[in-house]
Amino acid sequence: MNNRKKHLAWIIIFMTLVSCNNVPDLGIFEGNGDIGNVKYAGSVVFNPSDSSYAVSGGGTNMWFKSDELHYTWKKMSGDVSISADIEWVGEGVDPHRKACLIIRQDLDTSSTYADAAVHGDGLTSIQYREVPGGVTREVQSIISSPGRVRIEKIGDYLSMSVSYGDEELNSSGGTFKLPFTEPFFIGLGVCAHNNDTIETAIFSNVRIESITEKPDSLKKIESTLETISIASFDRRVVYHTDNHIEAPNWSPDGKSLIYNSGGLLYKIPVEGGDPVLIPTGFARRINNDHGISPNGTQLVISDQTETGHSLMYTLPIEGGDPKKVTPLSPSYWHGWSPDGATLAYCAERNGNYDIYTIPVDGGAEIRLTNAEGLDDGPDYSPDGKYIYFNSVRTGTMQIWRMMANGSEQEQVTTDQYHDWFAHPSPDGKWIVYVTFGTDVPAGSHPPNKDVMLRLMNLETKEVQVMAKLFGGQGTINVPSWSPDSEHVAFVSYRLK
Repeated sequence: MNNRKKHLAWIIIFMTLVSCNNVPDLGIFEGNGDIGNVKYAGSVVFNPSDSSYAVSGGGTNMWFKSDELHYTWKKMSGDVSISADIEWVGEGVDPHRKACLIIRQDLDTSSTYADAAVHGDGLTSIQYREVPGGVTREVQSIISSPGRVRIEKIGDYLSMSVSYGDEELNSSGGTFKLPFTEPFFIGLGVCAHNNDTIETAIFSNVRIESITEKPDSLKKIESTLETISIASFDRRVVYHTDNHIEAPNWSPDGKSLIYNSGGLLYKIPVEGGDPVLIPTGFARRINNDHGISPNGTQLVISDQTETGHSLMYTLPIEGGDPKKVTPLSPSYWHGWSPDGATLAYCAERNGNYDIYTIPVDGGAEIRLTNAEGLDDGPDYSPDGKYIYFNSVRTGTMQIWRMMANGSEQEQVTTDQYHDWFAHPSPDGKWIVYVTFGTDVPAGSHPPNKDVMLRLMNLETKEVQVMAKLFGGQGTINVPSWSPDSEHVAFVSYRLK
């Protein structure tokens, strides 16, 4: 049946059902209604012949601090998913109209919620509001106009899967943590994104399924390379894979990201695409402590191939034969001075981990810290005046800074959490860092943990949570700011 005939059939079904029955048949759902101050009432029509739903809704938007839409729903508890094939009816008035699979805490216009939204122009994202009346944020998928979409709630984590045609559903990447109180609402929604009209989407093959979570020992890792805006905290997926990837660097020209996986380095366009292997000669055991020179011509890597312990090497940005910098191991690179002359790193010498510097062409290393316990993650301020690092010397892992020569060491963060790997922005206004909870030992930064990406304004000292995600080791070990200081690259993970 072509689209014109299909849409005419829906109109006939709708008129028949309305004339014969004042109480609509909602199929698997329990209720429906408008949310927010919509100008025209929406509706839902269930077609029992193929178990599909035509949901019509008005409203200005589902964004910011409140929503306007039509929603058909049922109450659920536990781990659950909802999936559907989604097709828009007609060309539409606004390209940002939204057809959504939605989990809401309640039916209030400003409710906590998460949804998988397919926009009229094909943009597909998972959106969420963390607290009632809070701002809405999103994780944009690299997939446009999928045929089928699913949103899953497992524990406190939400994720989206998509597919085309008869393909299997696959994760779109970009999970986030958002607790719901049971019971919650789950269902279908449409927002016109223009309160002077009504838009209709057809949801077919709708399935709501309870999920039995597998033990972690049976799960496999998924990795998502993402960027996040420091203005909105909206996230965008660059690359999703079943392989384990870590530690993105952002190229000085703003066009590429470099990450490590399986002991090797890969380069990928910031806008997404296929990763390309960077040749690194004999170095085949590269860890997540790598970076790019300020002028964009060289790479520095920390690699274990030669001795089984991490040593630092430099090589051309396009790849080539590594040149050894540090004769002593283990040495883990973390910062490159803005003038390109000096490398800062964490090294274990005589049983203690401290911060060291060394000329980029090799030479004598200089020890900058000598406190008991672990000092790690040194990174230079863009003016070269300071080195930021993390230290456990006060009992919890906190962010510190010192002059580039190691003097005037001072604590920057003070909280009950464990803060790691502070990276100053290129404009010198911010630091971004990863925060572990109190369930993690102070001197440890393990993988597969609940973590936060946090942002500090260096002038006001205000700290904001950019994202709550599943990650840790590999998420943001090394400098990953965009050169314009507007975005940060990171890796999130999922066990599935």
